[in-house]
Amino acid sequence: MPIAFLTIELRIEAAQSLKDKRQVVRSVKDKLRAHFNVAVAELDAADVWQRATIGVVSVSSSRDYLTGLMQNVEREATRIANNAGGDVADAFVDFL
Repeated sequence: MPIAFLTIELRIEAAQSLKDKRQVVRSVKDKLRAHFNVAVAELDAADVWQRATIGVVSVSSSRDYLTGLMQNVEREATRIANNAGGDVADAFVDFL
């Protein structure tokens, strides 16, 4: 059974405090969870205001389904981050 793990690197250039960063990260995390029913968590760089790393995980019996799902999640994360004041600097998918 394949597991897809999407890593999203965010840049939040306008963040002047940790609170500004938290707003963008929380918005992305909450909206992805609600829309796609995936597990989402912030992974590292918790004390850096202008950067964040978000991990998205899903399990399915079909690798093709997971590939399409993660492409859609990445597209939606980009849209959400742009609306919240962030920018997706990099994103990549690993399968376990």
